[in-house]
Amino acid sequence: MVSKLETLEANLHKAFGDKLKSTSELLGQLTIVVGAGDLIDVAIQLRDNPSLSFEQLTDLCGVDYSTYGNSRYDTLRFATVTHLLSIRNNWRLRVRVFAPQDDAPILPSLIRVWNSVNWYEREAFDLYGIVFEGHPDLRRILTDYGFVGHPFRKDFPLSGYVEMRYDAEEKRVIYQPVTVEPREITPRVIREKHYGGLKN
Repeated sequence: MVSKLETLEANLHKAFGDKLKSTSELLGQLTIVVGAGDLIDVAIQLRDNPSLSFEQLTDLCGVDYSTYGNSRYDTLRFATVTHLLSIRNNWRLRVRVFAPQDDAPILPSLIRVWNSVNWYEREAFDLYGIVFEGHPDLRRILTDYGFVGHPFRKDFPLSGYVEMRYDAEEKRVIYQPVTVEPREITPRVIREKHYGGLKN
């Protein structure tokens, strides 16, 4: 008997052919990789093709693959991973798309296909610096408007670049260079015998 995943994979290959760069299965869910130039066409078919029927986009997140699994990842640096749900067919799908350029990651916005992606794309822009062409309101959503950089990039410093504080004399919030001394904070998993006055 053919499983649901095998049926879905066959339907995907039939619908997209060479547009699928790869397919893989993990934890009972398929992941497909498509090129940035094919993303909108693939997305429209994923939604409208009756053999696929992915009516809902449930999540989109950015990924920085500059290091992955304690080593260098052998591909482009930035990608998005989109999670789709077909209520009609009761199956899920991950769609991974790599931005063609590492220095200025740009991908087409999926907002014309699934409008639920609006704030997810804003979050990926804010935290990773991935620009979504065609997004009607691409601006920061989690960090302050004056924030410098993108904090989920793996080369972003742990302490950031600037800090903000309220200045009572100027009666406004001001930005200044980070004043935190660099230090290493290592949690004490194994305590010394008499740590904190406690006896074992």
